[in-house]
Amino acid sequence: MNISDIPFGVTDWSGVERTEHRGETGTAWWQTRQFGAIRVRMVEYSPGYLADHWCSKGHILLCLEGELESELADGRTFRLTAGVSYQVGDDAEAHRSRTRGGASLFIVD
Repeated sequence: MNISDIPFGVTDWSGVERTEHRGETGTAWWQTRQFGAIRVRMVEYSPGYLADHWCSKGHILLCLEGELESELADGRTFRLTAGVSYQVGDDAEAHRSRTRGGASLFIVD
């Protein structure tokens, strides 16, 4: 990731539009800011959320609240709770998210 040509700024997330994204089950609500090629999101997953696709995009993800299970296409799973993060590169390892009780995340990709 190359972060360039972005002046200092502050984001008040309470003023960023929420968009709805349906999963295979459940719903994700995204608040998104775009800074050139870098996307920054606050994401909230409903209880019972399961992504409707395998993702191969790179992310840096921090769990803020709740619990998230990140499943890799090779069968491994990782449990994230508040204060736990993961990072994965573009096209490195396909993954998808699921929650039982819901989760809130901060994601940079």
